[in-house]
Formats: sequence, C-alpha cells, structure tokens
Amino acid sequence: MLLVVTACGSAQNASTGAGGGPTLPTATSPSEVPPNIAPGEVPPDGKPVTKLDTNALSPDYPHTVWTQGDGRTVGVIAQEGGCGKASASVLEQSASAVKIELVETTPLTKQMCTMDIRFPPLTVQLSEPLGERTVVLTSRQAQK
Repeated sequence: MLLVVTACGSAQNASTGAGGGPTLPTATSPSEVPPNIAPGEVPPDGKPVTKLDTNALSPDYPHTVWTQGDGRTVGVIAQEGGCGKASASVLEQSASAVKIELVETTPLTKQMCTMDIRFPPLTVQLSEPLGERTVVLTSRQAQK
C-alpha cells in the first residue's frame, strides 16, 4: 500500500511537447495490444525499439516502446492513475526522429478516485515505418 501511495504522490513531468510542427492525426488504440502487457514487456508480435530519447520523462515513467507489423504501428506503455486516462499522439515525424506525446487526462471537477497506477499499452500510427529513427517520448498532464 505504501508503494501505491508513494507512487501516486510523485511529481509527473509536465513538458508541453511543443514541437514546432502541426500535430499529426493519430489514433490511440489500446485494443490492438494485449491488455496484460507490463512495463518493460513487449507484445509477442512486437519488435523492441532501442533508439529512444526519454530525457523528458520522469525516471519512474515506463520507457517501453516497440513496433508492430510493417513498422508503422508504434506501441508504448503509458501511465495513468485514479480517474486519469492515458492517451498518445504523434507530435512530429522527421527523417531522424518521431516525437510521441503521452498525456494523462484527469477530470476538471474534483471527484473521488481510486489510488492506483495503471500502465496501459497504447499504439500510434506513423506515415512511414519507423526504421532507424529515434523515438522521442514526452509526457504531460491535462484536465478535461
């Protein structure tokens, strides 16, 4: 119990993810990934991504990324807790990097929420296969 309370009270990185380019339309799709994937695990049909820039994430945030199929589908393990809901979107795609923003959205109005942390697997779609590009992960919190 102490671990859960401590983890819920830790500060989240609030980087904005502003990348100078338009936000590309992508769909966050938890249904394409088995729901029992734990942080650090890659789905059986996934290929681990090793070229990662996670400097904008807090050290306790999951750093698991993989590709599926032809490399246009990129999977990530996000983090959400209580009444929060995680989502992912592609902010930028260039010849050398793909910037993915992870967002935890919480309700605008105060309400009772559970004190748990979940690590949902999410996917985003790229316009071209990832190939040798670096995946840059950022995170922020939002209210809705």
